[in-house]
Amino acid sequence: MEYAPRLVDAQLEAALRRAGAVVLEGPKACGKTTTGQRLAASAIRLDVRPDLRRAAQTDPATAIEGTTPRLIDEWQLVPDLWNTVRAAVDERQADGQFILAGSATPKEDLTRHSGAMRFAFVRMQPMSLAESGHSTSTVSLSALWAGKPVNSACDAASIGELAQIVCAGGWPSNQRRPLADAMAANHDYLRTVGGADIVTVDGVRHDPRRVAALLFAYARASATYVTSRSLEADTALYGQPVTTKTVSAYTDALVRLWTVVEQPAWGGHLRSRAQVRKSPKWHLADPSLAAAALGATPQALTDDPEAFGQLFESLVFRDLTAYAQVNETEVRAFSEGDNEIDAVLVHGVQWAGVEAKLSPHPTVIDAAAAKLVRISARMSRPPRFLAIVTGTGASYTRPDNVHVISIRHLGP
Repeated sequence: MEYAPRLVDAQLEAALRRAGAVVLEGPKACGKTTTGQRLAASAIRLDVRPDLRRAAQTDPATAIEGTTPRLIDEWQLVPDLWNTVRAAVDERQADGQFILAGSATPKEDLTRHSGAMRFAFVRMQPMSLAESGHSTSTVSLSALWAGKPVNSACDAASIGELAQIVCAGGWPSNQRRPLADAMAANHDYLRTVGGADIVTVDGVRHDPRRVAALLFAYARASATYVTSRSLEADTALYGQPVTTKTVSAYTDALVRLWTVVEQPAWGGHLRSRAQVRKSPKWHLADPSLAAAALGATPQALTDDPEAFGQLFESLVFRDLTAYAQVNETEVRAFSEGDNEIDAVLVHGVQWAGVEAKLSPHPTVIDAAAAKLVRISARMSRPPRFLAIVTGTGASYTRPDNVHVISIRHLGP
């Protein structure tokens, strides 16, 4: 298949210029191997070749020999490779030596050196709509950040088409599959996570039924500040209680698999205590996984606007994360009493507020814009911009300077 360019391509190239080794991390099947192979001069795939994995476990040095940059795929299967690569970087004193692609973060090992000034990190995720070709990218996030206006444009796509995009997901392999096959593949993905992948993270045999229940709980609470008590209640099976410790252990494993992703809190300024004390919002790595966990079809989503709205907010978070990463910007969330902003883009002391609204109806847009303006007026620093991302409809700038942007127009 022809390679579909990814937003992290340039980021990976830049990272190879500034570090001896680059860690390319993200969920399984998001395209790390293919992207890494484009820049690698040699490669070893530890997940495909058990013999090479066993050799590396016996002597990690066997995995690093080869023309550079050398791709070591699923490196976390042999955690000792970290120290071996670090030592090689120190010895060679050259940048761009290794690409370590991994779909899981191994448990902390006190013997593993931090790798400071030797390793760079690049995060990858499923394809955004701009990457999969479902967005025209006529409204650039970097242009918004620079203060440029939104050029009016109309999105003729239907809400049903957007529901299909959500259910198929941003997985590269699903872009070539019929919708039914893509949805079935997403169900398989969740079963693999619960039955096999989660064991490789910490070596502990977790109950696949409880993993599935927890994934359902996170899917049901997509884009919300879900409480531990709610997760415990949803994860209990057949009336058997589950402890906070168990939910925490399962969640930790899913986070290290990049299957569950947190959206950190933002407190309004750099030293705000809210950023460390407030709970994050939670999402699955791709809204298609949430749809699969809930058993949702495109028709079911269009029939349930509330559930669709939550998954749409996760879609907006996924795409904003990819576009913001290009601009070295973080995506956080603001919540203070009844005042909430779905997504806050943060770059140093600069910020921008974004609301996600599935419907472009004027009453919905008016209420969202009024809220953004009201909250921003209370901040010590004015926003770079305020925007409402909608599921369909036109993109334009309102008289109050709040941008309305169809997600089918948004790009980096």
